[in-house]
Amino acid sequence: MSQSAAETNRFALRDLAFIGLFSVLIAVCSWITIPGPVPFTLQTFGIFCALGMLGGKRGTCSILVYILLGIIGIPVFSGFTGGVGQLLGMTGGYIVGFLLMGLLYWLVTRLAGTSLPVMILAMLLGLAACYAFGTAWFVQVYTQQKGAITVMAALGSCVFPFLIPDGIKLALALVLTKRLAKQFRL
Repeated sequence: MSQSAAETNRFALRDLAFIGLFSVLIAVCSWITIPGPVPFTLQTFGIFCALGMLGGKRGTCSILVYILLGIIGIPVFSGFTGGVGQLLGMTGGYIVGFLLMGLLYWLVTRLAGTSLPVMILAMLLGLAACYAFGTAWFVQVYTQQKGAITVMAALGSCVFPFLIPDGIKLALALVLTKRLAKQFRL
């Protein structure tokens, strides 16, 4: 194997290690929970950190690994839960929406660069997509299981209470990732 091929393999292994590390970070953040119709967790903080530190491609991969771990039953979701049933439940759309966050971040930063304003915009767009997808999912599942609910009622339970905390988590994640990025050459 040539020197450049060996260096490429080490880079790939390093990427896998960071993807795994941030998947675990997201899981740990999901376990810090305040119960509610949609639990208040630090998942979005972990996702913002993964995207900010790893970039769109590797950050999205870490989100996907996190979701796949949950699907196979490893208790990585809020409340130490896992399994396909969690994704099919009322809050499952928000978990799937995390993947949308990563994909939008990846797309926006690939097209517009990784300056701080672009990163903020990309994270906000991703969060809005997560809210929209998750709320639509919540309304659908809630209606099937408990009866009709208006979109405004769902937004009042699932989105509005989270706007300020998610904004704070986004800001903290950006500050943290900007400082740590100087320490790690990711």
